[in-house]
Amino acid sequence: MKFNWGTGIVLAFIAFIAFIMYFVILASTDNSANHDLVTEEYYKEELAYQKEIDALNNAKDYAAQFSFVNEENGIAITFPPKMNYKEIEGKVSLYRPSNKHLDFDFPLSLSNKHLLIPDKRLLDGRWDIKIYWNYQGKKYLVKESITY
Repeated sequence: MKFNWGTGIVLAFIAFIAFIMYFVILASTDNSANHDLVTEEYYKEELAYQKEIDALNNAKDYAAQFSFVNEENGIAITFPPKMNYKEIEGKVSLYRPSNKHLDFDFPLSLSNKHLLIPDKRLLDGRWDIKIYWNYQGKKYLVKESITY
C-alpha cells in the first residue's frame, strides 16, 4: 500500500474522530459529572413558584437582618429582632447541591431569636438554606448559600 496525501488525510480524520469519541464516552460514563435535578417534581414546583417570589419580596426588609454563623456545634441562625419569635411558624430546608441524599427539612420551632442546626446532620461544603415562615398571617422566605 502506498502512503500518499489522501491516505494521510483519511487517517487524520479517523484519528480525530477516535479522539473525540474517547472523550464523549469518558464524559458520559464519569460519575463525577452525574448531577441530579434539584427536585424530582420540577414542573409541579414551577407552577407554585410565584408564591415563592411573593414570599421573597415580603422578606426583603428582614433578609439583611438574618445572620448565619458557623459554630462548632452547628449553624446558628439569628432571626430579626423586630419579630416576636413566639409567633413564627414554618420550616427550614437544607439542600446539598452535590448529593440529594443529604437534603433535609425540619419544622421551625423557636424558643428564642436563635435557631441552631446541629452539626451531626451537616457535612463540610456548600449548603443552600431556605427558611419559610409565617408571621402575623404573611408568608416569608429567605434563601442563603453557606459553606460549612
